[in-house]
Amino acid sequence: MKRRHNMPFGAECRDDGSIRYRLWAPAAHSVHLEVIQGKRSLRMPLHAQEAGWYELVTDAVHPGAKYIFQIDEGQKVPDPASRFQGKDVHAPSEVIDPTAFDWKDLSWKGRPWEEAVVYELHVGTFTPAGTFAAVRERLDYLADLGVTALELMPVADFAGKRNWGYDGVYPFAPDSSYGRPEDLKELVQNAHSRGLMILLDVVYNHFGPEGNYLGCYAPQFFTERHHTPWGNGINFDGEHSRPVREFFIHNALYWLNEFNFDGLRFDAVHAIADDSKPDILTELADTLRKSIGPDRRHIHLILENDRNQSRYLERRKKVASDTGKQRCEPKTYTAQWNDDIHHALHVLLTGEKDGYYSDYSQSPIVQLGRCLTEGFAYQGEASGHRNGAARGEVTAGLSTTAFVSFLQNHDQIGNRAFGDRITKIADLRAVRAAMAILLLAPSPPMLFMGEEFGANSPFLFFCDFEKDLAAAVTNGRRNEFAHFAAFNNPADRERIPDPNALSTFEASRLDWDSIKQRSHQALLNFYRELLKLRRETIVPLLARSCSPQSSYELHGDHGLSANWRFEDGSKLRLLANLGSQASVGYSPSAVTPLYVSEEGIAQFLQQGTLPAWSVAWYLES
Repeated sequence: MKRRHNMPFGAECRDDGSIRYRLWAPAAHSVHLEVIQGKRSLRMPLHAQEAGWYELVTDAVHPGAKYIFQIDEGQKVPDPASRFQGKDVHAPSEVIDPTAFDWKDLSWKGRPWEEAVVYELHVGTFTPAGTFAAVRERLDYLADLGVTALELMPVADFAGKRNWGYDGVYPFAPDSSYGRPEDLKELVQNAHSRGLMILLDVVYNHFGPEGNYLGCYAPQFFTERHHTPWGNGINFDGEHSRPVREFFIHNALYWLNEFNFDGLRFDAVHAIADDSKPDILTELADTLRKSIGPDRRHIHLILENDRNQSRYLERRKKVASDTGKQRCEPKTYTAQWNDDIHHALHVLLTGEKDGYYSDYSQSPIVQLGRCLTEGFAYQGEASGHRNGAARGEVTAGLSTTAFVSFLQNHDQIGNRAFGDRITKIADLRAVRAAMAILLLAPSPPMLFMGEEFGANSPFLFFCDFEKDLAAAVTNGRRNEFAHFAAFNNPADRERIPDPNALSTFEASRLDWDSIKQRSHQALLNFYRELLKLRRETIVPLLARSCSPQSSYELHGDHGLSANWRFEDGSKLRLLANLGSQASVGYSPSAVTPLYVSEEGIAQFLQQGTLPAWSVAWYLES
């Protein structure tokens, strides 16, 4: 089977063997195409069209050719819709024929979201080789672990050989340091052959600081009316914004159609400024859902949104055409990363209260209970960290599956000065208790690569810029920590690893040999057993209920009980103590526990007590 997404820009291979080049360059007076094809080079003018477009159709160029645009007989620029940049961000683009890849995963229709157990990974540091092909070699391990969805951190082409991925400048081109487009496609279909969904992180709020030439010939792509942490905002709502919106809408369609991804995670959408109606997030989701309907295959759209805007997470009930059963279907977005639950748990486990953790320092157990049963902790309350601004919207009626829960992710590890994982700063017993909650709670859990075996390697902030930009990034990174007591002194800040140093990147690679050690193997078995229990007992409940009735009750400063009643009458109950002292006031259950974190808990519960860092789950049918 062949898959190709037809775009209104870029280099498109046509069925008749010709190639159409199209560039939006409203500030240009002329655009020429330069092509390097074997030992032969060509130079041809693109023809001016309406509304700032330039176009050329030619049969003199073939797939594999390298090409670059020349603006007004001067600046040479790669294609902003390049499908591949073999020699990095300043070099010519390559003509890619997507129909050259033969897809074999024809029967794959995806998996329903209630089955999601997400595993976030960075391609470059997940394996020693750091390539798409090397990730393929670990798919059996991930399937055996109980993961159902891989989430790749951004792979869009970035400057240099290493980067987290959030500095991409060619959103349609998989970075060459990881492999070619066909290598990524092989990874996708190999994941599908093992029953694994595969999601991709995309960045629509800014471009990276090196290699973005759009301002040279299409300054209308950006606007001074909106400002972001990276400079002028992307023009989603002003004059000339239609081509800009189409650029990102087609990017999403491209990854879902041409690469057959099962979904996308949209980075930091709170940094997208858009006053239009419908806003770009709504139009994007509507377009994707109409193009790839749920009857064709399951597509999952995930948000990172600091504003906690529950309006994007609403559901509707619909009868599935394949089973005739009623399903809970997202109107726009499937789910959102729930930072609130991470922050509340982090405070409970570590006692840290700096920065955004200050918003969770007064009553983290209350906020944890609210997250588990309602989704967001902040649903319109004032945020002290945000100078008293109201944050969030009411979540009443939303599905529990609309909130992705996690104890670790790339941000929460990598944005620490030394990339510390939670097992380096919290007691392992506390970490296990927190994960016993997250892995069996109704909301879908997410793991960060290596956490399942307690990886010792940090995950540091790294990049590969040059000269002045490299120095600016390094200094900026270190100065971010100046307000912390441990880094008030400039000499202390020098201890923070240099993001541009190769050693910083190499230190962040997973150490797979450590998995052979007894302590790491024990933690891996713990994750496997809980994920097996989730698959067998929790997922069937979620498949039969859209929005269970839920409530929670507090037991002192660190104790919690929570209940979920599903539409078929089943009742899931959690008893937890996330403190270093025994907690009292619990009501024992008459049913046999589904899970207990340690033997002997039942004896304590008969007296209404839970030992320190302990968890019990019950299921009444």
